[in-house]
Amino acid sequence: MSDQHQHASAERALGTVGIVRREAGVVESRLANIAWWDADADDYREEHRDFLGAADFVWCPERLREEDARLLGDVAGLDVLELGSGMAACARWLAAQGARATALDVSAGMLRHAASDNAATGIHVPLVQASGDALPFAAGSFDIVCSAFGGVPFVADVGLLMREVARTLRPGGRWVFAVTHPMRWCFPDDPGPDGLTVIQSYFDRSPYVEVDEDGRATYVEHHRTLGDFVRAITAAGMCLKDLVEPEWPEGHTAIWGQWSPLRGKLFPGTAIFLCEKL
Repeated sequence: MSDQHQHASAERALGTVGIVRREAGVVESRLANIAWWDADADDYREEHRDFLGAADFVWCPERLREEDARLLGDVAGLDVLELGSGMAACARWLAAQGARATALDVSAGMLRHAASDNAATGIHVPLVQASGDALPFAAGSFDIVCSAFGGVPFVADVGLLMREVARTLRPGGRWVFAVTHPMRWCFPDDPGPDGLTVIQSYFDRSPYVEVDEDGRATYVEHHRTLGDFVRAITAAGMCLKDLVEPEWPEGHTAIWGQWSPLRGKLFPGTAIFLCEKL
């Protein structure tokens, strides 16, 4: 899971009172996460702006940057969609490399900050409010779709999301996305020693759902195993070219939610899937 539990102001605004493990469908997941990210947008910006930058492409809390990793290859002259863009720092970095970049996010609150950063940097990428499982683009619109911890864990039907990405990609196009490493699901959301003990099954796919006093979802996150991701990718007509599991770098002492030097030196925190449309 992500670091949502640290943001008390969003929980207060939405009336979050507890956590349950239960099914949450497409509409419930989408509505809950729109409300969550709108409520959390200001806190998220305050906490992570220095780490993420305004026009930088950071794949994960391990600080793997696209400038160094080049997982997308040369983007100059290509049409690129950042899915689950948040404040759109990655999209602006892509635009600065010569891409025709578009940023998409489900949250108006996050896109409000994206618009502000567009103005501050002078890099004006188009901003689109939509969900990753209902992309408002014609078939074959993009050469690359990418997502750095955006969108994928928050949709109920990952197969639908993969099909939507494949639909909007051109033949041979790339789909590269970073998510919390699925094995982290076994452990508590704790960066300290308590986060080193398995508390639940890796194979338990029950969504993590925060609820208000009436049982309505205020935040939803979905777990998939590595195999689930691979099957969804291939069923959508794409192939998996590589799976990157960034190691915790020497000298990196920052904690981001559950990510920490302690845990990072022992097991992976991020999985980055490099896919290609057939």
